[in-house]
Amino acid sequence: MIYDWINQLPLEDVRQITQVGGGDVNQAFRIDTGKENYFLLYQPNQPKSFYAGEIAGLNAFKEAGILAPRVIASGQTNKGAYLLLNYLEHGTGKQSDLGKLVAHLHHYKSPNGRFGFDYPYSGSSISFNNDWTDSWTDLFVNRRLDVLAALLQKKRLWTSHEVKLYEKSRDLIVSELAHHTSKPELLHGDLWGGNYMFLADGSPVLIDPAAVYGDRELDIGVTTVFGGFTSEFYRAYTAAYPFDKGFEKRLTFYQLYYLMVHLHKFGASYAGSVSAKLHQISRKN
Repeated sequence: MIYDWINQLPLEDVRQITQVGGGDVNQAFRIDTGKENYFLLYQPNQPKSFYAGEIAGLNAFKEAGILAPRVIASGQTNKGAYLLLNYLEHGTGKQSDLGKLVAHLHHYKSPNGRFGFDYPYSGSSISFNNDWTDSWTDLFVNRRLDVLAALLQKKRLWTSHEVKLYEKSRDLIVSELAHHTSKPELLHGDLWGGNYMFLADGSPVLIDPAAVYGDRELDIGVTTVFGGFTSEFYRAYTAAYPFDKGFEKRLTFYQLYYLMVHLHKFGASYAGSVSAKLHQISRKN
C-alpha cells in the first residue's frame, strides 16, 4: 500500500484511501479529504516523467473542450511516480451524447498540421514512436503495425502462415490508405468501452487517453472490437461528423491493430481473432 508515503503528496487532511480499478498499467486509489476527493494513479519504481504523455493528452483534451479528468498534480515520491486527478462520480447517460463528444474531439486539428504527438505511446508492455510526420501510413503502418508484427514473431505468437498473411495484408493496407485522405485530428488513442464514463448529471467523459493526432477512423475502429458502444453512439457521431467513402473497409485495419496489441499483451487467446482479421482483410481487398 501507499500509506508510508502518502504524506509526500500535496494534500491536506487525508481521511481515507481506497484502492480502486485503474486498468492494467497503474495502481489506482480514491483519496478522500475534508474538502475534496481525488483519483490517484501510482506507478512504483518509475520517475515523474512516466505520466508526462497522459498529462499532455489530458491537457490537449482540455484545450479541445473535451470533458475529461482534471490534472491536480504529478510528481515522484521515494517509491514511485504519481498522477493526482479530480475524482469523478459515476452516473448514467446517453450514448448519443457520447457520440457527439467523440465527434467534437475528432474535429480538433493538429496544431502543426502533422501526424503524431509530443510524447510516445507507452503501454504496460509496449511503446510506439509518435514523432511528428507528414504521413499517416508512416505513423500507423511503419511504427505501429510493423512494430507489433515483429514483436509477435519474436514471441513466437505467429507462425510463418500468419507472417505471410500479414505481409499480404500490409501491402493492401498501404495501398488503400494511399487512396484515402487522412487528416491529423485529436484521437483518444485507446477508445474501448472502459475508457469513457458518465457523470451524475449524465455528461459523458473520456478517460485514460493515449492521445495522438491521427486518422479518426482508428478511434472508431477500436470502438467496434469489444463493444460498449451502441447504434445510438454511431448515429450521433455520423450526424456530427460523417464518414468518408469506404470507411467500413478501413475500419478492419484498425480492428487488426487493436487485436494485435491484445495478442502481444495477453497471449495466444487472441491468436484466432488476429488470424481471422488478417484473412478478412485479404479477402475484402
